[in-house]
Amino acid sequence: MRVCVLGAGVVGLTSAYYLAKKGFDVTVMDRQEGVALETSFANAGQISPGYSAPWAAPGIPFKAVKWLMQKHAPLKISADPELKKIAWMSKMLANCTEKAYDTNKSRMVAIAEYSRDQFIAMRKEIGIQYDDGQGGLTQLFRKDEQVEASEKDIKVLKALGVPHQVLTPAQILEIEPGLTPVIDKFKGGLRLTGDETGDCFIFCQELKKHCDALGVTFKFGLSIDRLVTESGKIRAVKTDQGDFEFDNVLVSMGSYSKELLQTMDIAVPIYPVKGYSLTVPITDTTYAPTSTVMDETYKVAVTRLGGRIRAAGTAELSGYNLDLPKVRTETITHVVRDLFNQGCDLSQADYWTGLRPMTPDGTPVVGRSGIDGLYLNTGHGTLGWTMSCGSAAVIADIMAGDQTDIDTKDFAIQRYS
Repeated sequence: MRVCVLGAGVVGLTSAYYLAKKGFDVTVMDRQEGVALETSFANAGQISPGYSAPWAAPGIPFKAVKWLMQKHAPLKISADPELKKIAWMSKMLANCTEKAYDTNKSRMVAIAEYSRDQFIAMRKEIGIQYDDGQGGLTQLFRKDEQVEASEKDIKVLKALGVPHQVLTPAQILEIEPGLTPVIDKFKGGLRLTGDETGDCFIFCQELKKHCDALGVTFKFGLSIDRLVTESGKIRAVKTDQGDFEFDNVLVSMGSYSKELLQTMDIAVPIYPVKGYSLTVPITDTTYAPTSTVMDETYKVAVTRLGGRIRAAGTAELSGYNLDLPKVRTETITHVVRDLFNQGCDLSQADYWTGLRPMTPDGTPVVGRSGIDGLYLNTGHGTLGWTMSCGSAAVIADIMAGDQTDIDTKDFAIQRYS
């Protein structure tokens, strides 16, 4: 059966891999000239099932107002009255209840934990390497109220059986000794011992080689115009290089999935949330992170990737704008300087920006679209790297008509009906 995967980021690429393993004749299409050249290029580097949580949470509306007044704020909202942005924000605010938060977090952790298991299995099966590490993630709390607020997350972690440790400042140093010069800034922490790290771009380059060996065809540098149906079933993908016929099509185009699906009268509530990262060489390992630390005050993750530090964060609601202004990179620079200034040379930092495809409830959209032969694997927000292998394995099972390893009904687009 001929399957076309639209999108060659980490979600599309892992989907192609699992589909090819099931015997599908797979073609991957992307407008770029290679894999992982957009949102998957320089993300935070953290594979964080334990940290998976929706942005829509109780208290977020009040916090958002305060953040807009701060210099180093985790959230920025452009002033333009864009209707799509306003509509998405209203849906997100509707999810800022205790009940919705618990439901959405449970869904997200379930697929993220499953995804982490798929990463482990893939490393064993094909020996893929990507500056990966299994050192966990440590949340850093600068304020007593952050320690108190973490209790609701700990409750969910316990209910789902996710391994974790509540840390004192002294215990933080046992895990991340590079924080020794600044440990007095923190009240405590929470360690998620099952979380991992890795370079998503390197992973994608290596996984493409395995896809090539499985017979996957890649078509780069083409623009997807629209999808063609016949008698209510997908028939072809129309591009600027001609029409290509397929039996099934999987949409994994990240933030751009929404625009394509609108042409099919499929409304998926995805909004492009812009994020920034920097990558800097480590100059002194004594004062560098050993794995990932998440500064909860600024919502910035700082990760060790081999001989480099990757820091990523901020959420900017400004449409499909990909400008990289210095004022927007100041927060991630500030956090790296504040935590690991003695371990790196920030004058050598490379900066990057990308668009994270966010749904208002934080959960990705994985499953059938409602149109025969058209499937979805998109809307992973900031957790595309974390959830990639899990959602790919799930959609491959669905498309093959096989039993999935986890319950998938809560990931379908029909939850928005």
